[in-house]
Amino acid sequence: MIKIIGIIGGDPESINSEIIAKAWRKKNSFRNLNILIIGNFDLLKKQFKKIGLKVRLNKIKNLDNCNFKKNLNIINVPLKFKNPYKIKSQNKRKYILESFKIALDLIEKKKVLGLINCPVNKKDLLFGKKVSGVTEFLAKKKGVLGREAMLIYNKSLSVSPITTHIKLNEVVKNISKKKIIDKTLVINNFYKKRLKFRPKIGILGLNPHNDELRIKSEEKKIIIPAIKYLKSRGIKVIGPISPDTSFLDYKKRGFNVLMGMYHDQVLTPFKAIFKFNAINITAGLPFLRVSPDHGVGKDIIRKNKASPESLIDSINFFNKINV
Repeated sequence: MIKIIGIIGGDPESINSEIIAKAWRKKNSFRNLNILIIGNFDLLKKQFKKIGLKVRLNKIKNLDNCNFKKNLNIINVPLKFKNPYKIKSQNKRKYILESFKIALDLIEKKKVLGLINCPVNKKDLLFGKKVSGVTEFLAKKKGVLGREAMLIYNKSLSVSPITTHIKLNEVVKNISKKKIIDKTLVINNFYKKRLKFRPKIGILGLNPHNDELRIKSEEKKIIIPAIKYLKSRGIKVIGPISPDTSFLDYKKRGFNVLMGMYHDQVLTPFKAIFKFNAINITAGLPFLRVSPDHGVGKDIIRKNKASPESLIDSINFFNKINV
């Protein structure tokens, strides 16, 4: 059986075409995996030319008789544009949503093992006001919204925020005992199913020094009861850990995952340690969805400075796990 990974081209005004071309040049590292691009053929062709990257492209309508070793195969998604780096917002939004629709159809028909989506610019309210990012968009599409979790994965240490792309002043009202339990179980089950081991999980408190565990603190009211329940279920969990020291001795304490109450609580120290040596996984979906752990790179578009390593790591992750 040919093993194919679907790669969604993502935001057309980005470094995505560059990282796709550079990743393709290192295709020998993919071992027995093949990649299929879901994007606009003319857009990729023109952007490759603009940045001086030569790639043998092949526009296809189906996966029959495709040569994955010689060609970078593309299922074409319609997109109206004149300048390949200046595209009207409504055209861009329609294009990205159609790309996801085609990709999800390929998943449903079992034509691809899983999906990788290249970055999209979330500030355009691409998925609507009630859905803050790709993680939540896909969870809603598959009927598991609220039962998914964002996992920023590195083999040394991974992190997962209980709340994701929301404002800081909305965090407190969006954490609960149930949410902490649900997200932790999703992460634990992902490791057991995909990576074949039970992870050791550290759960951070919300407040500086865990608010010294005062009676009315979120630690006392919400986080500790959640941890007690998880321990009763046999989950290898420790906490609440004081946020300011949580990353200092993660190796010594043997943590596989640190879970924080909000996005930047865990993403900021994580990226200070690992930079972009990570991939973004949506745990809890009925299929594997991975993404490079970086944005659209607007400041380096057309400069041929983008690194494809996170995309390559995303592809090769499929060789490591039980799909």
